[in-house]
Amino acid sequence: MSKVLIFMAEGHEEIEALTVVDILRRADIEIDMVSITGNKKVPGAHGITTYCDKLIENTDFEKADMIVLPGGMPGTLNLGLCEPLMDQIHGFNTSKKGLAAICAAPTVFGKAGLLEGKKATCYPGMEGDLLGAIVSTDSVCHDGHIITSRGMGTAIPFALEIVKTFKGEDVANKLAQAIVYNN
Repeated sequence: MSKVLIFMAEGHEEIEALTVVDILRRADIEIDMVSITGNKKVPGAHGITTYCDKLIENTDFEKADMIVLPGGMPGTLNLGLCEPLMDQIHGFNTSKKGLAAICAAPTVFGKAGLLEGKKATCYPGMEGDLLGAIVSTDSVCHDGHIITSRGMGTAIPFALEIVKTFKGEDVANKLAQAIVYNN
């Protein structure tokens, strides 16, 4: 079974985070919400507190297949400042394990030098931080082991692209139909 870790920092974009969690769980993909704050309760950017499954210090990265970063401010900045998370992101990149980010969060990959020569997208106006990327305005970009997306309004196709990665296009399409998503 595939294992995905989604990281919550104070100020995360709630819809981007929880849409991914919900859709992946509907697809029977194991996903853990992981707090980088030292507390399982993590306040989002819009006053919604997310209760996480784990703390980063208690997370087994060896069994994970993908790291997902939701956007939001200051959540994205907080993710980029978390050294243990950044160490794991670099390790996943070296191993070509899955990395996915939405909204402002693809800038974490850009600033870390992980997007060189890769097609990527992000929240409008933040493209300058996609260092080395072939910048796109597509809703979702999937280049190699990295998936990026533009923002809250693209959370469903972003999550479905992750489902497609692990379960195939047929499962992603059936799930899209089941949730009455028309892309």
